[in-house]
Amino acid sequence: MRVGLTGGIASGKSTVSAMLAELGAVVIDADLLAREVVARGTDGLAEVVEAFGPGVLTAEGDLDRPALGAIVFADEAKRRVLEGIIHPRVRARSVEVEAEAGPDDVVVHDIPLLAESNGAAGAFDAVIVVETPAEVQLERMLRDRGWTREDAESRIAAQATPEQRRAIATYLIENTGTREDLRHRVTEVFDELTR
Repeated sequence: MRVGLTGGIASGKSTVSAMLAELGAVVIDADLLAREVVARGTDGLAEVVEAFGPGVLTAEGDLDRPALGAIVFADEAKRRVLEGIIHPRVRARSVEVEAEAGPDDVVVHDIPLLAESNGAAGAFDAVIVVETPAEVQLERMLRDRGWTREDAESRIAAQATPEQRRAIATYLIENTGTREDLRHRVTEVFDELTR
């Protein structure tokens, strides 16, 4: 069973992902893979530097994520260039990791931008969408990530709308209650996936 997991920034998707892993799912985290494919010494990082210049590197030679984010979240064309570098590499690594899963495993692909990747949702047997009201997302980004309101709003604006995410959802998990409420709903969904 191949499952896509997505949700807006600061929606609680990572918490849902962790809960699914606790329940026994094999989780393939696109964010982690996206970091891996542009780690120091990779051809991915070399291509990012070629496209955006050496200003996207830290003094140590690692990718300076905030510097790159400031460039790509302010310019859709530049964001698409970055996606063209990272997405194919992440897909290739996902295939490698998935090939290691057992035939009866529920394999969850944690993909923040699934709704933004045209037609990609159709590659899954089911899609789980985690949703949180925009004001809660903003509050979490300001509090937990230390971003400015402008940065937080630009990240939300760069992503799919809640309606676009709901349109691809097989299961909707509304993250508006307690952690236990969330765990209960995640368990319900996992039980349905493993029937």
